[in-house]
Amino acid sequence: MSDAQAPAQISRREQILREAARLFAERGFHGVGVDEIGAAVGISGPGLYRHFAGKDAMLAELLVGISERLLAGGRMRIAEGGESPEAVLRALIDGHIDFALDDRPLITLHDRELDRLREADRKRVRQLQRQYVELWVDVVREVHPGPSESRARAAVHAVFGLLNSTPHLGRPGALPGRTEMAELLHGLALGAFGAVAREVAEDESMAASVSATASASVSGA
Repeated sequence: MSDAQAPAQISRREQILREAARLFAERGFHGVGVDEIGAAVGISGPGLYRHFAGKDAMLAELLVGISERLLAGGRMRIAEGGESPEAVLRALIDGHIDFALDDRPLITLHDRELDRLREADRKRVRQLQRQYVELWVDVVREVHPGPSESRARAAVHAVFGLLNSTPHLGRPGALPGRTEMAELLHGLALGAFGAVAREVAEDESMAASVSATASASVSGA
């Protein structure tokens, strides 16, 4: 295998974070000790302190880090553009699906352990998440200009909830293969955004019909 084909080597720090995320998600933050994280990567517990000040620092880097990566990835996909706003939206969905399928422990950590972060780190996560949502809102409104900004934002949050449900879908072996699961999630996300747009169109059509009926009644009076 050539160097170009060889898988990228991850650093010891990344190994520690990956195992910490897995263990925290499986057993809870307080159910895992430093020695266990060290054993998972083949070093002594005290050896971890050469890389992190402690478990709190690991948790902060995991949750702040994934929020930063999602935002950076979203900005990159928008900057790269596509043939149409629809193509950009599909790229955003695909990027989030990669996260939802490949980083399930981080979803679990966010749900369970976000409140354990220091206030500054927690605020940073929330700030990054708001910026990430607004990226999506702008693109969704380009694709579906009918819904209001608040409605589009609610739809984005709902789609995130759908995509981030992967840790709760059962054992990995009980699910379709990764490709099939990604296709299913992609279709569901597009369908959700389309449903919001259709609902708005139907509301507008009904309002126009009622207005026309009322006008006809007045004219015939």
